Amino acid sequence: MTDDRLFDEKTLRKLEQLALQAHQVRAGAIKGERRSTRRGTSIEFADYRNYSKGDDLRRVDWNIFARLERPFVKLLEEEEDLAVHLLLDASASMDWPRAAAGDLAAGEAAHKFTFARRLLAGLAYISLTGGDRLMISALGSRGQAWGPARGRARILDMLNSVAAFAASGETDLNAALRDYALRGGRPGLCLLISDFYSPSGYEEGLKALQARGHEIGVIHVLSPDEVNPPLTGDLRLVDVETSAGQDVTVDAAMRDLYRRRLRAWQEEISAFCRGHTIHYASVETSVPWEEVILYQLRGLGVVR
Repeated sequence: MTDDRLFDEKTLRKLEQLALQAHQVRAGAIKGERRSTRRGTSIEFADYRNYSKGDDLRRVDWNIFARLERPFVKLLEEEEDLAVHLLLDASASMDWPRAAAGDLAAGEAAHKFTFARRLLAGLAYISLTGGDRLMISALGSRGQAWGPARGRARILDMLNSVAAFAASGETDLNAALRDYALRGGRPGLCLLISDFYSPSGYEEGLKALQARGHEIGVIHVLSPDEVNPPLTGDLRLVDVETSAGQDVTVDAAMRDLYRRRLRAWQEEISAFCRGHTIHYASVETSVPWEEVILYQLRGLGVVR
């Protein structure tokens, strides 16, 4: 996978104007676009970032401007960064519909795990271009992870790594999130992308992340046929993670009951998040992934 397959030029320009933000800035290690609370005196060069309106013109590297005709600002060691943690549910239920499984080609946007990886990569791209300290972890049986890393130079490696993520097996969200809270490093902005199909629940795991000091955002991803299943008649349904079967008769009354219970489940997750100051977005894979970033996450204040 290459970055031009994931981002067309129009989308790329939009993403480069964005930044991830935490409402309470966490103490950073080095550089970044956020103003440090320390009064450091270090003048050691760390990296560059895009010029933003209001930046000190004395920090612009005019040699780079002359070559690229784009202004870049020098970052020094005493500037703080934001730790960004992107967590992806990589359980088998995310591999839906099965017929669409594959790489990140645009024609597969309705596939849940493909959609989730594209959304993850878009958020990671914003983080790396913004000078954040980025860590990515796929929560599943394979233990896939990438980072920590900073800077534009790591973008291609990030895209290739995310493209290699695969969904399989079961994911106990509570256990996976508790484990990440213990080993995930410096607290910061933690965004979870999941369908929340976890029999053990998710509440204790999210609480563990908060107790560690993370500011949390949840992106609840479902495919359209999970919201409105195109099923009818006498069927045997099989759980894609556990292989457990259930015989059901699907008629109009059953579909109506299913939709009501689905809405109640979504509202239950949303209410939990509201009660614990967790950002919550519910999305379907029929919506372009970039619109989730440009509109829903900006509306929540996670992206600016």
